[in-house]
Amino acid sequence: MDLLGLGTVPALAGVVPICPCSVEEIREEFGRRCWIHYKPHVGAIEVNDGLADRRVRPAYDRRMSSWNQSLDAAGVREPELRRDYSAQRESVARFRRASYLAARLLLPKAVLPHVVAATAVMHHGDNLLDTGPKPQRVAAWASWEQEVRKALDSGVSGDPLIRTLLHTTAAYPRLREVVEEYLATATAELEFAGFATEADYQAYVDAYSLPAFMLVASLLRPEHEDVDFRAGCRMLIDGSQRLDFINDLAEDLAQGRLGIPTETLARFSVTEKDLAEGRESPGAREMLERQIEAARTSLLTAKELPALTANRNGVLLEAVVEIELLTAEAALAHGARLLRGSVSPPMVGSLRVLLGARRRARRQG
Repeated sequence: MDLLGLGTVPALAGVVPICPCSVEEIREEFGRRCWIHYKPHVGAIEVNDGLADRRVRPAYDRRMSSWNQSLDAAGVREPELRRDYSAQRESVARFRRASYLAARLLLPKAVLPHVVAATAVMHHGDNLLDTGPKPQRVAAWASWEQEVRKALDSGVSGDPLIRTLLHTTAAYPRLREVVEEYLATATAELEFAGFATEADYQAYVDAYSLPAFMLVASLLRPEHEDVDFRAGCRMLIDGSQRLDFINDLAEDLAQGRLGIPTETLARFSVTEKDLAEGRESPGAREMLERQIEAARTSLLTAKELPALTANRNGVLLEAVVEIELLTAEAALAHGARLLRGSVSPPMVGSLRVLLGARRRARRQG
């Protein structure tokens, strides 16, 4: 699951809207030797950063770059801590490039480093929970959970990622409760073996998807606790998670995973074997359409969420919802071909969403 809902935008991995970024900012993000190709016909530029072939850039530069300005605005002053945050930025920009670019374009500078840190924690947790045989995953998660809990109690850690988490938790005290909830329930992902019923799917969303999403969402919420905001987040992540399971169907089936409840398969006279073999039966087509429409209904309801933030952070959530809706539309158009591969939202539409959100963010701030 992509925390910011933008992981299904591979076309954006090296594409930046023209208006919000200067060439200098682009070179700061992608490296001084990056190759920039202007594409005025889609309102964007394509950037080839050669990231896989480069060594990691130095984490901290004394020049007042946009990132360093964000660290200053977030109150990250100590050189070691700045290096810690910059290391997480490298990680997030590498593995969740579209999400990072959206956050960088749309969030206030003072919020960006903290969102990067929370996203890095989520990404690291995903890796521990999803990589390797189950005994290895169980042991790795138990060790990580113990290390994080010890650091939360003591206030110190030798791990750069945990140090950023501690600093962000100090800046946003409400985050501690969210982190503890995430640690307590994330093992639901370790036990995931499919769903018998829709109720099982909803329990998974409550136990894993929502607590993970709240790591970031809690940094964007209104200053005071708001039950409507959490309910809006629940609606967004329900739609996003269901859409992920449908869009990633081919990949998940190849790994022996299926995110569609067994009772739903039975209702449409479809078996897991049918799906794994790519049989585009009328039942399979109708089932996929119904699941996507259910996801879309939740996402449309979640369009109320940005207003509930009551602050400038709502612009990012608005973009997330709109791009997820574009993904749902692309999935509906793809239909049963999802059994052979996933879809991405249209690049031009996604860029328009980001550009519009950037204009609104500038007007607000």
